[in-house]
Amino acid sequence: MAKTKTTYFCQNCGSQASKWLGKCPACGEWNTFVEEVVSKTDDKKRGIKKGEKKPRPVPIGQITSEREERIDTRNGELNRVLGGGLVSGSVVLIGGEPGIGKSTLLLQTALNMKGLRILYVTGEESQQQIKMRADRIGIANDSCFILNETFTTDIFKQIDALEPDILIIDSIQTLYTDTLESSPGSISQIRETAGELMRFAKTTHVPVFLIGHITKDGNLAGPKVLEHMVDTVLQFEGDRHYGFRILRSVKNRFGSTSELGIFEMHTGGLREVSNPSEVLLSQRDEATSGVAIAAMIEGQRPMLVETQALVTNAAYGTPQRSSTGFDLRRMSMLLAVLEKRSGFKLGTKDVFLNIAGGIRVDDPAIDLAVVAAILSSSEDIAIENNVCFAAEVGLSGEIRAVTHVENRILEADKLGFERIIISKFNLKGLDMKRYKIKVVGIGKTEDLLQELFG
Repeated sequence: MAKTKTTYFCQNCGSQASKWLGKCPACGEWNTFVEEVVSKTDDKKRGIKKGEKKPRPVPIGQITSEREERIDTRNGELNRVLGGGLVSGSVVLIGGEPGIGKSTLLLQTALNMKGLRILYVTGEESQQQIKMRADRIGIANDSCFILNETFTTDIFKQIDALEPDILIIDSIQTLYTDTLESSPGSISQIRETAGELMRFAKTTHVPVFLIGHITKDGNLAGPKVLEHMVDTVLQFEGDRHYGFRILRSVKNRFGSTSELGIFEMHTGGLREVSNPSEVLLSQRDEATSGVAIAAMIEGQRPMLVETQALVTNAAYGTPQRSSTGFDLRRMSMLLAVLEKRSGFKLGTKDVFLNIAGGIRVDDPAIDLAVVAAILSSSEDIAIENNVCFAAEVGLSGEIRAVTHVENRILEADKLGFERIIISKFNLKGLDMKRYKIKVVGIGKTEDLLQELFG
């Protein structure tokens, strides 16, 4: 009979201890240990099965390197983030806030992949609820099977009977196994069930999608070892007040982690946004002060976003600094540069900054557009609609060069912009004959004032 005992697990890294500890000795986090009741199982049950060959060490020179086989998900944005498609035998973990669209994304992908047998295991919704969502999406696929189950033993029985080509688990926090007596969603259960699915994927070469919950801090719920076990970790994020959703790659053993996919949520599901620049730029009939267009790069993808600034006199004595979609500390640094190097008295004024479309930008090349928008609003002089910016601003007021400047120029040229302002240090090596757009290089913030306002 299995012995029952109490063990403490770290919620951050999954480290185990026999008693409660204030600080985890493995990861150094405080107050992360929780008590769980676990069942001590016989080690023989968890070892090599009868008739199964034990692995032996092989010289690296004798190992043949084969190109991984990829499956087309019929979703261009998802393929882009995965690195060109879904790799056979890989385990992909998708995390995001409740209601952001994780289940919709995977169900829509499953319905689009006709010709493949897909098993969608749900522990949070009934089969009727999944059917209602599929009807809203409006795609019929008889090779997509729905299973409402949380017990891993029964799930693997259905997998053996169906032999699916792709397995989707919604969500990993609802599964449980009888080898442990702790409740579903606990650290030990998440680690054990994820390990079973990992072994299944590697032995059968069936790719597995896992949907994971996140904590209030925005991190994936469960032990940190869960992210180490899987092959790919994707983050699905967005603002509920906007229709845009962004799929980022946090970890990818089969591709780049710098790629990004953009979707638009509507009543019929998620729509792929193949040209985000046209969506992120507002259509204005006339030029407005405080608006500047930035040519940014997300991964390898160039896009143009609208930067909006509002500078007013402080009404309550203490100036306010507010930023949406842009780092507030970096905005404060740029305001200090303008006051120190360019002579603009902004210390007594309220400054509000917003990146249109509800997206968050970390590319330093947006600095010049932020400065231009602030100056435009402060002087109440509009910037022409056909001008965009791509450069970083240093502490001494210098305009610094940025990477992938050719891609930024080509994207602005494609969208019909007539002038792009960059650092003069980026001009070296550029073939101006390739572009219809006029490329202007500047070296200081004072040159920006001269270029914009004469």
